[in-house]
Amino acid sequence: METVAINNVADISVIVGYFLLVVCVGLWSMFRTNRSTVGGYFLAGRSMTWWPVGASLFASNIGSGHFVGLAGTGAASGIAVGGFEWNALFIVLLLGWVFVPVYLTAGVITMPEYLKKRFGGSRISLYLSIISLFLYIFTKISVDMFSGAVFIQQALGWNIYISVIALLLITALYTVTGGLAALMYTDTVQTIVIIAGACVLTGYSFSAVGGYDALLHRYSSSLPLNRSSLDPARYSIAPWCYTPRTDAFSLLRDASTADLPWPGVLLGIAIVGGWYWCTDQVIVQRCLAARSLSDVKAGCILCGYLKVLPMFLMVFPGMISRVLYPDEVGCVVPELCQQICGTEVGCSNIAYPKLVVSILPNGLRGLLLAVMLAALMSSLASIFNSSSTLFTLDIWTRLRPRATEKELLIVGRVWVLCIVGVSICWIPVVQASQSGQLFDYIQSVCSYLAPPIAAVFLLAVFIRRVNEKGAFWGLMGGLLMGLSRMIPEFWFGTGSCVFPSHCPGIICGVHYLHFGIVLFFCSGALVLMVSFCSPPIPDAHLHRLVFSLRHSKEPRIDLDQTPEHNENSEPVVEEEEEEAGVCAVIGRFCGGGSSKTRPLDPSTNEPPPLPDISEKPLFKIIVDVNALIMMTAAVFLWGFFA
Repeated sequence: METVAINNVADISVIVGYFLLVVCVGLWSMFRTNRSTVGGYFLAGRSMTWWPVGASLFASNIGSGHFVGLAGTGAASGIAVGGFEWNALFIVLLLGWVFVPVYLTAGVITMPEYLKKRFGGSRISLYLSIISLFLYIFTKISVDMFSGAVFIQQALGWNIYISVIALLLITALYTVTGGLAALMYTDTVQTIVIIAGACVLTGYSFSAVGGYDALLHRYSSSLPLNRSSLDPARYSIAPWCYTPRTDAFSLLRDASTADLPWPGVLLGIAIVGGWYWCTDQVIVQRCLAARSLSDVKAGCILCGYLKVLPMFLMVFPGMISRVLYPDEVGCVVPELCQQICGTEVGCSNIAYPKLVVSILPNGLRGLLLAVMLAALMSSLASIFNSSSTLFTLDIWTRLRPRATEKELLIVGRVWVLCIVGVSICWIPVVQASQSGQLFDYIQSVCSYLAPPIAAVFLLAVFIRRVNEKGAFWGLMGGLLMGLSRMIPEFWFGTGSCVFPSHCPGIICGVHYLHFGIVLFFCSGALVLMVSFCSPPIPDAHLHRLVFSLRHSKEPRIDLDQTPEHNENSEPVVEEEEEEAGVCAVIGRFCGGGSSKTRPLDPSTNEPPPLPDISEKPLFKIIVDVNALIMMTAAVFLWGFFA
């Protein structure tokens, strides 16, 4: 495999300068914020304004998996994959205007905590914690590590796993020490780096291909010349496997024969997007860190505007890469693909890295490597923080309900090491799935597991009549349906043109986005059916937990209320004996919390104030108008490229 070594002064200077900037921002935020409490570490003290919220939402979403996955699928099949990005322009408004107000009035930190307050019991919140961690490992952490490794392998020729471990160590440095505040401030810096670097590459790419009109004409003829070396005695391959799609420049494609059929693009993506943007801990945690609801909404709008860019900064460059390098990016001969990218099922995932190492001059190549490292680190750091939040507050506290804050903070950091190990072991599976198209792998797994969660959250927020039994059995029924599709697909393999899958058509013949639609409505119907056949939850338990009661001033009696968790129970604070020497230094660096508890002074024991979701009239008008403008722009883009 031909590689371009980044060993010149210009490239190395840019990379080193970037890392110094990130570390300085992380250290500044580490000493600026209070990390010695769970709220300070996991929610940044709820002090974030709209611009770091929006930038952090975008940077947390746009990982290296997007650069590699979007460009790779764009190279393989055209612009339809951009629908995943533009669909988010509508979903983020649902997040800011509907879901976050309920989460704020509920007074929760994690999504399983919301379901526990909403339904009572522990089985639903425990299930959500476990399935969320499962999805983090198999669709986020392993994917980002693999995609980052693909880039470094193309750029430097390093061993994949050594490169991944080095990046993980740097990422963990400011994740473990700084908490969410460090992540959100560094996310803001990295958003600027990501957009600037991607814009530079896009300009060079369109210049190399001859402009947009040239791309329209040349893409359809970008056939790999090395297909002639395919041994007909060993492989049988149809022409459509290496011929670009005729509908490559259409967002909405045939409902039955397309790779991304239009019902799935319009509805299936919206369902998976609803789960990701409105119920996923990584995303919602950034909104809960905002200082006001208006800042949440403005941050969602900023994120929405930024989500317009990936189509132009990632998908189109991926298509250009296929035009410029059809033999490498459009490879179909298994032996040659193995030499080019390390897998036999196709090399579309190298589309973006191939552009970077081939058309950029010294210095700019280093900038783009810094961009990819920024995307990888930002995404991984966000998932590390959020997954440790889930495990610590929703699982570990069940095992040790009287755990101190110091113990919780240590456990959260140790958990990060565990999920990293599992994710590294899963990388070979990611590499070979969905014909080597990374983004299809991500969306297929989410379509099998996420729709029941989306259905339960949507019904929980809007319909008071939904109860714990309905939600639980809806989740269990949806899980069984999803696994009945996912397990055979991984068992038989998703296949490729050269190596077709032997999975029975009755199981794997339905497109994963269509399956997600069916799964969503079946799960929702099961939730409603069981709920209406069992006793309802009284309104006394639902104040400020559903959308229609978000402004309620009535006291809420939490389900499964205990003296330790009563809204008006006596709060506790932490204190500890002074530590000295090395222990004090380590504690300061890691933001360690206290190890002992004591009640507050009785004179200050007053009921906590109700959450404030009021908005300043002028700010509210501004964000509402911008929301309408963004939706109008989204409709225009969909119509233009449909």
